[in-house]
Amino acid sequence: MTAIASVEQRTAPPARDRRLLTGAFTALGVGMAIWGARIPAVKAAAHISNGQLSIVLLGAALGIVIGLQIGGRVAHRSGPSRLLVGPTVGFGLALAALGQCRTLPTLVLAAGLFGLTHGLLDVGSNACAVNVERAYRRRIMSSVHCAYSAGALLGAALVAVTAWVPHDVAFAIGGGAIALAALAAVPVVQTCTCLDATEQASEPADTPKTTLPRTGVWLLGALAAAVLLGEGAAADWSAVHLRSLGTSEATAALAYALYSAAMMTGRLVGDRLTSRFGPMAVVRAGAAIAAAGLGTGLVLGTPVAALGGWMALGLGLSTAVPCLISAAGRGGPRAVAAVAATGYVGLLTGPAAIGALASITTVSASLALPVVLAAAVALIAHRALESR
Repeated sequence: MTAIASVEQRTAPPARDRRLLTGAFTALGVGMAIWGARIPAVKAAAHISNGQLSIVLLGAALGIVIGLQIGGRVAHRSGPSRLLVGPTVGFGLALAALGQCRTLPTLVLAAGLFGLTHGLLDVGSNACAVNVERAYRRRIMSSVHCAYSAGALLGAALVAVTAWVPHDVAFAIGGGAIALAALAAVPVVQTCTCLDATEQASEPADTPKTTLPRTGVWLLGALAAAVLLGEGAAADWSAVHLRSLGTSEATAALAYALYSAAMMTGRLVGDRLTSRFGPMAVVRAGAAIAAAGLGTGLVLGTPVAALGGWMALGLGLSTAVPCLISAAGRGGPRAVAAVAATGYVGLLTGPAAIGALASITTVSASLALPVVLAAAVALIAHRALESR
């Protein structure tokens, strides 16, 4: 009986590992939502201009990229579980510090630390998720990424109901809660068994035993950049798009809410779809839905069509990044970090590119960029995923 129990324990799906990663992705979503929604309050408290705010945001972006690069090396040498607790604590403390800053230099420093810890946690969570997915022998990446979307919605809701609370207090409470939750998870991390697993035999049953060449990593990264540019467009330009169509501020804000809800819904069912049809088919079909949906909304030019277009974009892109990260996992933590870093280039530079296009055309015309890129993903995703 003891031997049988031991075998069952080794072969049982690592549910504790999965719950831990769900918490890590949720923390990332909550923290980013709190920061993003209260940026105007941070700007006002520090008495900085829009140009100076862009420097702060650039500091955060550079921190993320550096964190991704360092995280890839650390995860490769010591295992990705080393990047769960410490970076999460740092992420929460950096968020709390951002609320206390009243000068440009301190804001840039705190934003850089916020981005650095975000990048480290991003690599650790995704690399661990690749290993846990292998142990499950079925797709789970989409569901753990769904936790990030759920965390973002939770963070946005918390900001909405605590709008009367000074931002420094809100940041301190939110950041402190994230840090304390990470410290409380230390015993769980120590007992998890699959976070640093490297056995190839425990991969999902539908994952072929192939290696990932450097060209494959770059292609996955390019696809991730195209997808995340669409996510950045939704975050920064969906409300602006609706306002350009003459809607109220409340209706304009609904665009991103619908986009986020659609993305979370798609990720809830993404693992089942990927297991049944394969990642290549799911990513290509989703990207086609995203391109057709947003493109139709732009062409029709009505508020209802625009809201539907942003929903289609969220639903269509929902499974792409999880599938790309799973594919990158074949090359180890460094490949995961490289794909994530390249993807963030699209997320960080895309909104600025759309703004530049909008300045010489119109908002609707500039949003053709994520439509074209989504269509490109639909056309070439098979080259990166057909053997994954």
